Amino acid sequence: MRVLGVDPGLTRCGLGVVDGGSGRAISCVSVGVVRSPPEAELPVRLGLIADGVEQWLDEYRPDVVAVERVFSQHNVRSAMGTAQAGGVVALLAGRRGLPVRFHTPSEVKAAVTGSGRADKAQVTAMVTRLLRLDEPPKPADAADALALAVCHLWRAPVMDRMARAEAESERLAKAHRARLSEAGVRPARPASVPAARPATPPNAAARSTRAAAEPRGRQAAGAAASPRAARQATDAPPQAAASAARRARQSDPRKPAGRTPPADAPTAPAPGGQPTSASDGDARSNKTREVRE
Repeated sequence: MRVLGVDPGLTRCGLGVVDGGSGRAISCVSVGVVRSPPEAELPVRLGLIADGVEQWLDEYRPDVVAVERVFSQHNVRSAMGTAQAGGVVALLAGRRGLPVRFHTPSEVKAAVTGSGRADKAQVTAMVTRLLRLDEPPKPADAADALALAVCHLWRAPVMDRMARAEAESERLAKAHRARLSEAGVRPARPASVPAARPATPPNAAARSTRAAAEPRGRQAAGAAASPRAARQATDAPPQAAASAARRARQSDPRKPAGRTPPADAPTAPAPGGQPTSASDGDARSNKTREVRE
């Protein structure tokens, strides 16, 4: 496979052609840059870049074109110029029916040096070593173009296998849907996953824990106080019980409270000071009735 790597730019557009394949050592075919004067108008500069890329395509006839994907966070103006030059290269390759693949700078650095944060000096040194060049390619745009070609040569097999796997998966999915449609079965929808509840802040969790503990504490206190009250009521002195019985007799004489004393039980002392019994009281009552009669 022959790959044309392109590091797009308006002032300098790096170009590098590399041969390689499975089981074959990679080798550099040619490397160079296409320049355009900064003082020229944008259409003129893009035309000069297009003419230079056309010559490389006619002379080396690559199988695929690898272009650096534009990525910039700071210099927007430079990113716009790079994107315009890359668009011209993609247009020329598309007119010839050549596949165009885009790679980010971090992907290129990781493929060549093993680190996506390598600087230009490290990339140039590794390209010189991998391609067994006599001297480092200059300027840095030319080295970046060769690095793009090397990156695609090494990533192409993996990318092709992934593309074939995705195509096969899509083909099987379509065939499965067709069989379900013929059988009159509607494909099941994927189950919806409920949204996760937001995490409770620590302060709110502590407040809710305290609020839940307070009723339990009050219930425990009430349960502890109930046996104490029962014991107090049980341990009441006899005087209090007698007072309660006396109040009950005064309120309802027909239903005396407490136990009824036996007939011969001693009663309260008489005015003379001698204790009497219930039978003596009955005898005096009979005598009183006889005298009245």
